[in-house]
Amino acid sequence: MTADSRTASRTAPPAPGTLWSRLAVPGGVLAAVAGAFAYVGAVDPNQPGHYPVCPLYRLTGLYCPGCGGLRSAHAFVHGDLTAALHDNALGVAAYLGFAVLWVVWAVRAVRGRPVRTSLGPAQMWAVGAVLLVFTVVRNLPFGGWLRP
Repeated sequence: MTADSRTASRTAPPAPGTLWSRLAVPGGVLAAVAGAFAYVGAVDPNQPGHYPVCPLYRLTGLYCPGCGGLRSAHAFVHGDLTAALHDNALGVAAYLGFAVLWVVWAVRAVRGRPVRTSLGPAQMWAVGAVLLVFTVVRNLPFGGWLRP
């Protein structure tokens, strides 16, 4: 194989059949997430009786990192970014982070490249620290602006 044929094979577009098969899993994940957001957008979590109460909040009165997440998703679906950030700012960051990661995943799938999602110990500790700090601050008196 010559250098020119190797370059041409790398830049050639994928065959149509393989393109759809490469996008099957990212497309399925996107469909599931879109379906969940559509359901939460249609069934208002601000109305009592539609969703269960957070068990941690019910037992202790403390807000977990996910408290307000359904209300945040509902507001996000309806385009009310201010209410979404008020209900769960970390949730909005997670929605946007998921969107970015999904686009990277889909682009890499189209190109036929694997997605490398290995988080090292430092990244895992950082995520845990952010969740812990968010949880502690939203339950302290001065963190009232982070409460749902």
